Amino acid sequence: MHRTIFSTPIVNALLRALSVVYLKLAGWQVQGTLPAQAQKCVLIAAPHTSNWDLPYTLMVAFVLRLNIYWIGKASLFRFPFGPVMRWLGGIAVDRSKTNNLVQASAQAIQAAEGALQLIVPPEGTRSKTRYWKTGFYHIATAAQVPIVMAYMDYQRKISGLGPIFVPTGDVEADMVQIKAFYAPFKGKNVGQFETP
Repeated sequence: MHRTIFSTPIVNALLRALSVVYLKLAGWQVQGTLPAQAQKCVLIAAPHTSNWDLPYTLMVAFVLRLNIYWIGKASLFRFPFGPVMRWLGGIAVDRSKTNNLVQASAQAIQAAEGALQLIVPPEGTRSKTRYWKTGFYHIATAAQVPIVMAYMDYQRKISGLGPIFVPTGDVEADMVQIKAFYAPFKGKNVGQFETP
């Protein structure tokens, strides 16, 4: 995987300190820690309803000392923002092309030296959607890594890492359990997040 802001030592330390201070002053509480057995994992990012999710996610990742990468639509990576987005941990995805994103992501996780957490929003968009995509599930299964249920609740101003979820192979049953965990959380745009 490419070098990011999280693997740049001095910058990482400075931004971690700034993130701790900003979140505290803004009234946010960061909860949880990354378990030792989940140093390589897929993080569910939910609810995902606003562009504000990215800067808050980056700050929470600094506070929790994570080494995150995230998947974003290709248009975010157009000139002149591409290098910055990649340095922030972004991986461009062209939704108009049929490519094997699941297999490529799983191989990248397996090949990475050291810790790597791949963030995948199950809604696949900030817009309102009733159906969650299961890409995060299949990436974790293919890479043979756990899923960590990360959350951000704007109403209560809490964010962090929830429990580990190990896929059983029964996607439908597992998705029911995962959605049940996320039901209480409120995104910035509350009406755009559903866990039917």
